[in-house]
Amino acid sequence: MAKTLADISEAMRDIDFCTLATHTAGGAIGARPMSNNRNVDFEGDSWFFTYEDRQMIADIGGDPNVGVTYMGSAGIKGILGAPGAFFHVVGTAQVIRDKAAFAEHWDKSLDRWFPQGVDTPGTVMIKVTAKRLHYWDGEEEGEVKLG
Repeated sequence: MAKTLADISEAMRDIDFCTLATHTAGGAIGARPMSNNRNVDFEGDSWFFTYEDRQMIADIGGDPNVGVTYMGSAGIKGILGAPGAFFHVVGTAQVIRDKAAFAEHWDKSLDRWFPQGVDTPGTVMIKVTAKRLHYWDGEEEGEVKLG
């Protein structure tokens, strides 16, 4: 039976870390680990903090199409015996430079990486808006189209 975004959001609720993949200017795929900053309820958008001078920001400027992959230790509700669930979001990235938006998504754990909080020089936020979400859970797989 096909899963809904609500089913997938429940399964993703505790997944903080993922891999964000971008397209480089030369056409290669670059990927790096990222954190949702404890903003783990998935409703179609993902939010990540980073610095303006990172390669991924240049990549997004050249091609905003990205992929975000999550791996969870629990399966999607209703699938017994699954070792875990995997989710791949295909979406469009936007670089946010607005401190008010930073404050809406800020978590105290970010202070380690951004010592001056939302005022840390060079801070930007990446918003990934999902277009499609693929899921794999045990032997079941499917896709949810968004937006």
